[in-house]
Amino acid sequence: MKTHFLAIPALLASTAMVQAGGIDRSGQSISALFESGRYAEFTFGAISPDTSGTSTAAVPPPFGAGANSGDMTSSYLQFGAAYKADINERLSYAIIYDQPFGADVDYPNGTGYYAQGAQADLDSHALTGLLRYKLPNNFSVHGGIRIQTIEATATVPFVTGTTGPFAGAPYRVDGDRDTGVGYAVGFAYEKPEIAMRVSLTYNSKIKHDVDTVENSVLGGPNRSTTDIETPQSVNLAFQTGIAADTLLFGGVRWVDWSNFDISPANYGTLTRGGSLVSYDDDVFTYSLGVGRKLSDTWSVSASVGYEKSNGGFASNLGPTDGNKSLALAAIYTRDNMKITSGIRYVNIGDAQTTLNGANASADFEDNDAVAFGVKVGFTF
Repeated sequence: MKTHFLAIPALLASTAMVQAGGIDRSGQSISALFESGRYAEFTFGAISPDTSGTSTAAVPPPFGAGANSGDMTSSYLQFGAAYKADINERLSYAIIYDQPFGADVDYPNGTGYYAQGAQADLDSHALTGLLRYKLPNNFSVHGGIRIQTIEATATVPFVTGTTGPFAGAPYRVDGDRDTGVGYAVGFAYEKPEIAMRVSLTYNSKIKHDVDTVENSVLGGPNRSTTDIETPQSVNLAFQTGIAADTLLFGGVRWVDWSNFDISPANYGTLTRGGSLVSYDDDVFTYSLGVGRKLSDTWSVSASVGYEKSNGGFASNLGPTDGNKSLALAAIYTRDNMKITSGIRYVNIGDAQTTLNGANASADFEDNDAVAFGVKVGFTF
């Protein structure tokens, strides 16, 4: 069975995580490690979410109910790259760059919505070095080190710490870039004659000690260190031929978001122990698709994705809860080059936010996102 179209599942990683649980963005794919021979790839994604909500009667004056937030999620770009090579017949390595976590929140001003003017940005970059050793009977093991940087800023005007939740100076926090180290480890089983591969990879949590500057009604600049741990996760990915030139593929990703928390010192004081960002539940993300080879140069695929809605209140800086998605992709192969392109539509799950932890402050409904991805791969 010819398998040049098997790159389709890998491309979808550049668009699959749009609006996924927590601040997940890349999905931490290691698919390049399984390419044949010496291989290099470059991935680009453009993601355009549209997320807005309407305040409820629980919001106190001077704002109150019925104000629309406007679109509070900015469009963003996503980049990735990888290089893989064989050391000998059994041992190979890969170096992978991705942007695993991120957030771009910007509530427009002038809407009358209680969170108008609130902003948050989180950027991350990771470089992963992996070794893979092929065992007898089609099994292999892989593992390596991940070096990751993060930095974040946020402005939250409705957190003031005075007698009313909307009076006083707005809260602002700036976190310097910090570097942390983690690891990845896993195994795989392959049966090349039917284009079958199943891989399981564990990604460790990574601890960051972020130098933080806060400004608020408590004064400023107040300097401290904020402990942030990006979450551990497990990726299960599979693909198998189900007919001539036809591939079934999919995966499950679990992320330990219930242990993720960002709580700068003064923010906790102002909110009586509240977290700037935290999540109540772990998240499972599922995908399933079919790829079809049309000719020696063209292949196509379609896939669906699902992430369960967990209920409860969502963060004002991330008002989503679960999603459903549909993706289409195509790959063009010529000589040693593969160009893969994909588009994904995401129906973002409805969510409610809160100001006091007891009552809903806003309803976010009927939101969506569109993501485009392109990957260029070379075998040499």
